[in-house]
Amino acid sequence: MKIWIDGYEANSPDRLGSSQVGFELLKSLAKIDKKNDFTILLPSEPLADLPKSRAGWAYQVINPKRLWTRLSLPKFINQSKDKPDVVFSPTHYIPHTGKVRRVNMIFDLSFLKFKDMFKKRDLWQLTIGTKYGAKNSSQIITISESSKKDIMEAYKVDGSKVMVSYPGYDKEMFYPRNDRKQVVKILDKYKIVGDYVIYIGTIQPRKNLERLIEAFKEIENLKLVIVGKTTGQGRQGWMFEQILNKPKDLGISDKIIFTGFAPTEDLPYLLTGAKAYILPSLWEGFGIPVVEAMACGTPVIVSRVSSLPEVVGEAGLQIDPYSILDIKNAILKIVKDRELAQTLSKKGLVQARQFSWDKMAEQVLSVLEKS
Repeated sequence: MKIWIDGYEANSPDRLGSSQVGFELLKSLAKIDKKNDFTILLPSEPLADLPKSRAGWAYQVINPKRLWTRLSLPKFINQSKDKPDVVFSPTHYIPHTGKVRRVNMIFDLSFLKFKDMFKKRDLWQLTIGTKYGAKNSSQIITISESSKKDIMEAYKVDGSKVMVSYPGYDKEMFYPRNDRKQVVKILDKYKIVGDYVIYIGTIQPRKNLERLIEAFKEIENLKLVIVGKTTGQGRQGWMFEQILNKPKDLGISDKIIFTGFAPTEDLPYLLTGAKAYILPSLWEGFGIPVVEAMACGTPVIVSRVSSLPEVVGEAGLQIDPYSILDIKNAILKIVKDRELAQTLSKKGLVQARQFSWDKMAEQVLSVLEKS
């Protein structure tokens, strides 16, 4: 088969969320499939860490980058004499093309549930683009049963059109680190002293960080480390000013550490050194950092909403994200009860093993190969 893939998201220097999934899928597809003919469509030259070109794996740069999905990509596909069998967009958006079969990936519908937590321009693009993709793709791939249910309800599509495929994690990077000297070295790098609970992800309202910070007002001898960048590249966020000001407003600036962006190679050590990883998000399509934390043997605390109960199973504590008291009590419980922490650590290691990028790629490929 001739499979064309939109590599726009995957060709980003600092990857998170959809760009991370797109990148890992390309890596795994290039590794597991040598029989199909892949062309990766990009708005710029492929970055060095993308799979190397070979027979059956090629890159095609298409300009301009601006209005990529709406203009550049459809124009190239429609004008190509040798059409692909399928175009796969590992994003919410599919190109407006003729009779070419299209498959897309819808991660979650948080933008419909929390409209005020998105920039107006992003909300407009997501609302219009996702609806078009859901209605006009031949198959939708999503990343949790929770998201599948939301997609079916929002766009009135049959369940047979939506396949769930869980993301994976980097097994060579995320595992328990027993090198205490290196853990201490990384903690020193970010000026972390004493016991702490860690959050890793974007800094934005949907992640519910204001309530998390407020929970620490009544927690003694414990710090909260928030890893994520607010501007530019990396684990960036939006509408973050209020979150950054929250510790000062509460008079607990000494308890909260904003590290800014941290490279991936530092994360396993930050996780290993933490008492727990917490994701009090109001809504998640999946939550890759949760799996990374479990893979490092770090006990996890997650919200009892959307996909997160699916991801942790019985390997983590679940909280009401709207209850500051519930967030506080869960943190204290996991920090004070060493036996519980050890039990969750062991369960997390087992739970993490079910998630794999190669497994996801195989499932995605099975959808693409359908005639």
